[in-house]
This record gives sequence, C-alpha cells and structure tokens, in this order.
Amino acid sequence: MRFVLWLLLAASVVANVCVNTFAGLTGAALITASVGTGVVLLGSAVGLWLTRPPSADA
Repeated sequence: MRFVLWLLLAASVVANVCVNTFAGLTGAALITASVGTGVVLLGSAVGLWLTRPPSADA
C-alpha cells in the first residue's frame, strides 16, 4: 500500500511540473490540471503520513 502511495506522490510531482511548465495550458484548463495534480499529491502525502510505522519512543 505504501509503495502505491509513494508512486502516486512521485507521479503527481512530475505531472504538476509538466502541467505548469511544458503543457502549454492556459486559463481554466491550467487551473483544473493543477488542482487535480495537487489533490493527488496532498492525498498521497496524507495517506503516507497516516500509514507511517509507529515510533519507537511511544
């Protein structure tokens, strides 16, 4: 599960860079693509945080 979340995180970062620099989108298309990749990025980051192993200090 964590492997898939790491793949989603990496893919969303690459997609966000591609959308914002190379895709040539403007206006609503750029906003929609950027928000979509941002939601995947934040979702995978939260998923990784929630599935982190318990710390040894606890």
